[in-house]
Amino acid sequence: MPHGKHIYGLPKGKHIFGTVKVGEKGQIVIPKEARDLFDIKAGDTLLVLGDEQSGIVVTRPDVMNDVALGIFRNMENSK
Repeated sequence: MPHGKHIYGLPKGKHIFGTVKVGEKGQIVIPKEARDLFDIKAGDTLLVLGDEQSGIVVTRPDVMNDVALGIFRNMENSK
């Protein structure tokens, strides 16, 4: 299984896959090691989130399901 670039002191499960360049159409290529590790295939849908302070996150949309469920649970618990 791919492990990204080995950086001394990097916590287990954390990876650095290198840099990518943005093409003329604003597209980037996700490095093969990252696609393999996260099982990203052609045609998959990814969610792009942004924070002006922290930057950009690219993730699977189902991650938001977990976030939404956590919000709803907190709402129920606070009643």
